[in-house]
Amino acid sequence: MTTPADLEAKFWKTLKSDRTVMLGLIGVEDGLGQPMTAQTEEDGRGPLWIFSAKDTDLVTSLGASHPATVHFAAKDHGLFAAIEGELTADNDRAMIDKLWSPFVAAWYEGGKDDPNLQLLRFAPGRAQIWLNEHSLFSGVKMLLGSDLKKDYADKTAEVHLS
Repeated sequence: MTTPADLEAKFWKTLKSDRTVMLGLIGVEDGLGQPMTAQTEEDGRGPLWIFSAKDTDLVTSLGASHPATVHFAAKDHGLFAAIEGELTADNDRAMIDKLWSPFVAAWYEGGKDDPNLQLLRFAPGRAQIWLNEHSLFSGVKMLLGSDLKKDYADKTAEVHLS
């Protein structure tokens, strides 16, 4: 049986390796999700840190802080998550130094001091996590009379990620 804590741990582990999320602002006309690369600190848990640019629609609509959503799908589609939280503009130089990499540097001509660089901090709150175990194994279980809905019941959980 999969517990909510198991699903939460699997989420953080999967996010650390896949990193691409859809980030959007709640209640903003142009708040539809945009693909962004999310990073976590060494412990592999929240908050999520996202490099962006000050002149993007998302950042200009953000102001200093705004309720936001993150949607995540693992590369193998084995796990999905929808997360509500608070997105904040946070150009903490120590965090920029900590998260900086050649992949991030490729986006900023001026490096860490690029005037358009904007580091965003997403503080996660309520989340829904789904574990997707549809596979050949599930097909065999169905053929043998297993109730897949019942089996799936413990593959989803609402958790608080803060």
